Amino acid sequence: MFGAKLFLLAAMLVGGGAMAIQAQYALAACGMVLLAAAYTHAVELQHQCLHHSAFRNPRPHRLVGVPLGTPMLVSYSHYRVRHLQHHRFLGTPQDTEFFGFDTRKPLTLGALAKGLFDVRRIANVGRDIARCATGRWQYDMGQIAPKARRAIVSEYRWFGVFILLLAAACGAGGAPLVLRLWLIPFVLSMPMHFLVELPEHILCDSTSVDVLRNTRTITGSRLTTWFTNGNNLHIEHHAAMNVPLSRLRDRHEDVREFGVHVQRSYAEFFAIVTREVWKNRKASKG
Repeated sequence: MFGAKLFLLAAMLVGGGAMAIQAQYALAACGMVLLAAAYTHAVELQHQCLHHSAFRNPRPHRLVGVPLGTPMLVSYSHYRVRHLQHHRFLGTPQDTEFFGFDTRKPLTLGALAKGLFDVRRIANVGRDIARCATGRWQYDMGQIAPKARRAIVSEYRWFGVFILLLAAACGAGGAPLVLRLWLIPFVLSMPMHFLVELPEHILCDSTSVDVLRNTRTITGSRLTTWFTNGNNLHIEHHAAMNVPLSRLRDRHEDVREFGVHVQRSYAEFFAIVTREVWKNRKASKG
């Protein structure tokens, strides 16, 4: 199943890349959007690797997970450590996700704008690359094993090499290709990824440790379930995080019956977000 997902991702990358380098601007724009969608989808596949539920053997997960996160500069090992802490501490003050949008703060247009283009995360990636390159990087969210620290350091060093390779390609006259095949899709992938992650816990009960109250599930379509790699079934995922994401649908009927925050579609969810933003806007003016 996961091999088929990787095959479809490869098809998106090849197709998007072939379109992005075309002379016709409309076709090239479609290709860059497709690449951005592929980069976003790759991080959702990386999420499954974090939980070691993509393959029967645990060894391939990092081998596949690192390249999946490279286009968006998401370190597999750093994401894994922080994300597993998120599962452990969800609903407590110790909860902290790898992607920094704080779902406990009021939902406003300003907060959404900052989340859509998470400049701070990119700045933190640059800082982590510099610290790892000089051997000064330390984990700041608790204790981690030396092996995990070495893995994180090596991945940020790889990101440094990746960026240097892109810079070298630009210096050799390949700037238009770098722009079309990575930089513009990278920028577009940030809001795409934010919108995929946003429903998980926003407007849920952040003071409860009950996943039926602190997490949201969206029934979704086959297309949205594929693109988010089952991330729409988020209550089911938090209730059984080691179950392969492709098997979460079996638990959905129970979640629809007992879950507090269950929406039928992403359109329904974003309508809720729009109403909340409007309510907070009126409250701030009043």
